[in-house]
Amino acid sequence: MNIGELSQKTGLAASRIRFYERIGLLKAVKRKANGYRSYPPEAVMALEMITTGQQAGFSLDELRLLLPADLANWDHQHLLTTLRQKVNDLEEIERKIALNKAKLLEVLTEIEAKPQDMDCQTNAQRVMSQFGWDILPTQSQPKSK
Repeated sequence: MNIGELSQKTGLAASRIRFYERIGLLKAVKRKANGYRSYPPEAVMALEMITTGQQAGFSLDELRLLLPADLANWDHQHLLTTLRQKVNDLEEIERKIALNKAKLLEVLTEIEAKPQDMDCQTNAQRVMSQFGWDILPTQSQPKSK
């Protein structure tokens, strides 16, 4: 199939497909006598794997090392090890996101708890000092020039 057909089947721009070929991710490409690219049906699967891998957090370099030149010939143990490591990496990212979200919600709750008679600057100082973020000058501290 030509690049236009492959683009239509995968939803990827032809330039993206050529990019994946140029960096060595898409290897199953032949050239016709006229110089046009010819892609086997497996190219659709390879591009879907690349897209899915990127969405799962794999870098292009990681995918280059993971995908075999011949999609019918996988290194089973390498594949399992790499996928398990990526799952562990994603779980660590999820843990950090959960901690950051909890901290933001805590700050948000404190900001929203501003007493009616308190101005925003005083409330900001109150909230920041509660979290140990004493970076704003207080009324008694002279402002630096």
